[in-house]
Amino acid sequence: MIKWNNIDTVLLDMDGTLLDLNFDNHFWLEFVPRRYAEQNNLSIEQAKRQLIPQFKEMEGKLEWYCLDYWSDVLKLDIAGLKAEISGLISVLPHVMEFLEVLSRSSKQVILVTNAHRASLNLKMGKTCLSPFFDKIISSHDYGVPKETQAFWSQLDNQHTFDKQRTLLIDDSLTVLKSARLYGIQYLISISKPDSQQGKRQIYDFTAIEDFRELMPYLLPVQML
Repeated sequence: MIKWNNIDTVLLDMDGTLLDLNFDNHFWLEFVPRRYAEQNNLSIEQAKRQLIPQFKEMEGKLEWYCLDYWSDVLKLDIAGLKAEISGLISVLPHVMEFLEVLSRSSKQVILVTNAHRASLNLKMGKTCLSPFFDKIISSHDYGVPKETQAFWSQLDNQHTFDKQRTLLIDDSLTVLKSARLYGIQYLISISKPDSQQGKRQIYDFTAIEDFRELMPYLLPVQML
């Protein structure tokens, strides 16, 4: 599947790739509407009818991922609410094994996420994944999301990598398309980013259900 000897840099997304997207889906689609309903004397269904279109409108924009933006718009402490249900944050199956093997290779490993720093810090604190990465990058550091060419250009300028020898693993097809347009050679999607939902059918990119599918290819490289 992947010629690991041809890869020097591995870029890994966080939510839906390393971490179970169930936390974020539950947070935005259930928990936030419930708290918004309580604050504004609405039923949960009324709150959802108000909020879901607002969420949809911001998809793919940096604001969608910005906790400060939503705290201001909704008049809720979004970072505090995330911490309140942080017990739901979990690592997807076989991620730890993959990262442990990858860390014993000579490859540069960078976490690239659209997550706001407050959310990123909360999740890294809960999962203890930080030591596996040479660098941790939030798109908020650059002021543009991964869906844009400007993100990849800034990442490349700050942390030089050979596009022809770089792998990106991400659950977002929009992000993968942006990376492909930028020229990143190796791209893999995640077909089951949310453990509580079914497997997605993905046709535009090579897709894996979990990281066991990459292990047989990586182990011989790690042993070198």
